[in-house]
Amino acid sequence: MSIKIVIDSAGDIPPTIAQQYGIAILPVYINIGDKGYLDGVELDRQEFYQNLSRYPDHPKTAAPSPAAYTELYEKLADEGATAIISVHIASGLSLVYNAAKLGAEAVTRVPVHLFDSGQLTLGTGLLAWMAAEAAANGHTAEEIIALLHDNYAKVRTFATLNTLDSLRRGGRVSLAQFGLGTLLQIKPVIGIRNGKVEVVERVRTRAKSLARVEQMIRETAPFTRLVILHSNAPQDAAALKQAVQDLIPPDCLEIEPMLIAPAIGAHVGAEAVGFSGIVAG
Repeated sequence: MSIKIVIDSAGDIPPTIAQQYGIAILPVYINIGDKGYLDGVELDRQEFYQNLSRYPDHPKTAAPSPAAYTELYEKLADEGATAIISVHIASGLSLVYNAAKLGAEAVTRVPVHLFDSGQLTLGTGLLAWMAAEAAANGHTAEEIIALLHDNYAKVRTFATLNTLDSLRRGGRVSLAQFGLGTLLQIKPVIGIRNGKVEVVERVRTRAKSLARVEQMIRETAPFTRLVILHSNAPQDAAALKQAVQDLIPPDCLEIEPMLIAPAIGAHVGAEAVGFSGIVAG
């Protein structure tokens, strides 16, 4: 029995883990003006963040087509997959899950099990990692889906944003809210749970917001998985990892802080720093 795991690129599975377990990644689209780019294939993430504030048209995101999912699922069947588990970012925040669902409906050669992570970025990636590890250990598709449901509510993803500009340009906050945030130098801490993005706290300075994220890690520990994430803030992310390394599970220590997908970065902006983890117990 060969169970293959699929994830969309906005799920931010660490590259080393994807390679180790043979996880298939389908890139989402980043549309800048009238041009579309495949995340990680036609658009370099570092370059994206460096240019984010300079793009004349704010980047927009789009899900892969259902046909792209069908093609990938069929390809995995050709390679010997006997079942496929497709793990995706929150259906309430993206059309990715619906595209995968439509794509799966056209596949008859192999069962395709879809899982809505209710998460974004690494919150999805960590669940896909869990699924891939369970598949490698010989669990059935039904057992893996049950495992994901059991751990769904244990995932925590939080980050502090350094700017409200991408939220403003993307239409996620009003001009009045944006102006107030600039005046007060607000650095919001956001969290993702059950398919919703919420502002957890509003902090006045960058230093205090980073300290608050570290405190949240300590308050939430212990974890079975914990990875630091950022949107082009490598030094702050590295400092956060160093500060909480005593709480990072051994199999996560070698994973570098994850540069999150442009599909997420287009909304949170550059220099966000945070973490995704699965709470133990």
